Amino acid sequence: MTRSSASSKKQQKRGVDFKKIKRKIGRKLPPPKNATNTEIKSKAIILPEQSVASEKQGLAVNKKGLTLKELLQQTSHHNPKVRRDALIGIRDLFLKHPAELTLHKYAVIEKLRERISDDDKMVRETLYQLFKSVIFPSCKQDNQGLFTSLIMAYIFNAMTHLSIDIRLMAFKFLDLVVENHSPSFLLYAEKILQSYGDILRKNQFYLHDKGKLKNVLAGLMRCLSLVPCNKREVDSCENNDAGQGMLHAFEPDMPVESAGLPLIVEKLKDLVPILVNCFQDFISLVHTMPLLDVQSFDCLVGILQSIDIAVRSFIYGTSKGKSEYELSHGESDVTVRDEAISSLLMKKVLVVFPLSPAHQLSEKDVDRYFIFNVLITGILLQFSEWICPPADVLEKFLEFIENALLGKICSGTRFGKAVWEKHLLSLLPFFPKLLLQVVSNWRSRLLQAFTKTFRDCHPESSLKLACLSTIEDMLIPKEDGPCLDASDPEILDHQIAWIRELSPLLILLGDKNPYCSQVVLRLQLRLGQCALVNSSFAWEYENMQYSLLEFYSTCRDDGDIYYGPFIRLPKDSQELSLCSLYYFSNLDSPLLRSIASCCLCPDLEPFILFRIVEVLHSAYTAGHIKITDHISFFITLLSRFKVFPENIYPVIQSDTEIGNRGTYKSVTSVVCSNLSQMGDTSLVFQMVEKVILGQMLLKPSLDNACAMLRMLAILDSKPTRLSEQSINTLSNFLSGYLIDVVHCIPEDHDEPNVSIPILRYYLLPCFFLFDRSHKLLDLVLRMMGSLITESSSLLFSPDYIRYATDSSSRTNAIVSVIVLMHRDVKVHKILSELKAETRNLLQKMLSLQSSEEINMTIEERHKIRRAFDKLKALTSANGLPAS
Repeated sequence: MTRSSASSKKQQKRGVDFKKIKRKIGRKLPPPKNATNTEIKSKAIILPEQSVASEKQGLAVNKKGLTLKELLQQTSHHNPKVRRDALIGIRDLFLKHPAELTLHKYAVIEKLRERISDDDKMVRETLYQLFKSVIFPSCKQDNQGLFTSLIMAYIFNAMTHLSIDIRLMAFKFLDLVVENHSPSFLLYAEKILQSYGDILRKNQFYLHDKGKLKNVLAGLMRCLSLVPCNKREVDSCENNDAGQGMLHAFEPDMPVESAGLPLIVEKLKDLVPILVNCFQDFISLVHTMPLLDVQSFDCLVGILQSIDIAVRSFIYGTSKGKSEYELSHGESDVTVRDEAISSLLMKKVLVVFPLSPAHQLSEKDVDRYFIFNVLITGILLQFSEWICPPADVLEKFLEFIENALLGKICSGTRFGKAVWEKHLLSLLPFFPKLLLQVVSNWRSRLLQAFTKTFRDCHPESSLKLACLSTIEDMLIPKEDGPCLDASDPEILDHQIAWIRELSPLLILLGDKNPYCSQVVLRLQLRLGQCALVNSSFAWEYENMQYSLLEFYSTCRDDGDIYYGPFIRLPKDSQELSLCSLYYFSNLDSPLLRSIASCCLCPDLEPFILFRIVEVLHSAYTAGHIKITDHISFFITLLSRFKVFPENIYPVIQSDTEIGNRGTYKSVTSVVCSNLSQMGDTSLVFQMVEKVILGQMLLKPSLDNACAMLRMLAILDSKPTRLSEQSINTLSNFLSGYLIDVVHCIPEDHDEPNVSIPILRYYLLPCFFLFDRSHKLLDLVLRMMGSLITESSSLLFSPDYIRYATDSSSRTNAIVSVIVLMHRDVKVHKILSELKAETRNLLQKMLSLQSSEEINMTIEERHKIRRAFDKLKALTSANGLPAS
């Protein structure tokens, strides 16, 4: 038994040679024991300054981490995609770091200009957008003359490239340069016009791709619009030095001076026949088309507009710059070339007028052909002095102009009306000159059509403004402009009709369109200036003032004032309307009352108020206003002007900022000064005396009363010019006025420098009148004495005294008035002669203080006693015995 157990243990200890692994789904087998480990482990080797990114630290880079230098190098890469990406990267870099463009702009332009003639279309377009959206806007404040000189040579080089697409893109770059720096055209005008002529000669490209021709014509029109067509523009061009501030490094690229007008006109002579041929080619093409497409329409419009601008500049350059031509080319050649262009326009452009399609027209086509015919008519009117068309052709043009004015040609759609109004504007500047060239029958028809157009068009439209400008040329001829014969009854009738439309138009415009109102007011002013020497217009201009009442202000039946547009118009428009008032030879009282009401409007600016007073006084001085009307205007202004705030004292800073008391005081000073300069002051005093006293009986405010007293004082003399009746009336008023003044402006012992000057302003005119009439002061003192005890008197009722209504306040105010009178040297001297009146005041005060009939509180009696003691002390100090 023992042996068998030992053998079993031995069998258990013996191992297995090969262990069988059970294969199960999803379980990974362990690697074999003899498998080789192929895993490689390594450590990073750290070397100082190894990274390439560290070399760009601190440099401006784009999104891809490229610097400006690297991007500029890539613009010359052989792969067009790399070149395009480089340009896009430069754009991103400049947008992210604008300072890079400021620092390196000239170097950038020198490198990028090479891509103007790039063979790849996308590269050229990307370069164009880079210049348009980033480089040009960022260089507006720099010397753009130098900037332009860097790329113009490359643009001209691209214009001569064999590829038509590169040539067309060069014109697109040129248009961009001229748009951002217009003087560059005048510097290179000869080359630019020559290049446009060369490209327009190649009709094989534009007859098939009209969009390309449209772009070329748009650039040409921009350039031609910069050619001087009047003396002012010529002087501006000659004085313009586009190369100012030029660096010496770039001097060879800049022309020494701009192309003169004679050279430009010479190129225009060559350009006009080319444009005429383009027009002829397109007309032939259009007649074969069943419908006029948009691109053909745009190209024809561009061609006609280019011819129109070129002809206008050519005419001016030939007529005004003839002396320059004679020096360089000789007079005979000029005459021959003029006749050649006239004949060319007559045979190839004007002869096809009016343009009409061979097929049925849609409403839109009607408007398009109207535009064509307007442009052709404009060319004829430009060349009217050199072209004498046959009678039948001229009849067609005149009939078209008449129908165009009456709106009979365009369609009735909203688009058609907009087209009619827009393109009719181009014909109106020729209208005055045309009237002098046509026979009387056509002159009558054209005048009627123009007058109807002027009346019917919208008041705020651009057509109305153009009509006003044309009317100004026909009413007030310029120095070298056409002059209509006003002695012709028919012409005069239409001129009068135009003048009579101005005032209703001004009122109709209101304040909704200040610019249109300003145009009408300027024409009205010019008309007034010429009406002084033109008796035909003088009567109409005079009558205009009655239709202007509503423009300033009107009084309604209920007494309310309705203010017209004048109050709300801008200051420059108000100034124009005021200046026109001066030229009315007899400014009537209704218009003066209307203007006076405007002066009383609280919304009127102080500057305009002073200008009204100034202009009207100038008109009076010139004899355009009657003296009675002028005085009435002044009295109305000062008596009805509403001063705010009503409280005079204490002076609050906020009241000073929003109030108008300072303005009113200044106006009062100006009016008094003007009154003293109106002639014989004694006669003026007689005119104003009763009127002012009548206004005082209406219980005006203290400010208005003070202003009228100042008017009396400035015109009065010593001895006084006041009548006995006036003295009696004035004494009643002054007694209440003086009491109210000292009640509203109590003497402030803490700040005497503030209250005393204010008191003196209101008291001084009274003191002047007292000095000139002792009787007036005597009556005032007597009235004050009556005021102390007769509180229920009708004469001195609360209606007469506005503020000091109770006995104690009134008594204190009277004593304060006497004290202030004694401080004035001249009045003090007069008071020393009126001792009885002073004693009477003391007796009245003593009686009031001890009276049992009048119901007063102890405090009121105490106030009266203090006033009595104060006056008694004053009389004792001045040697007057107290009773």
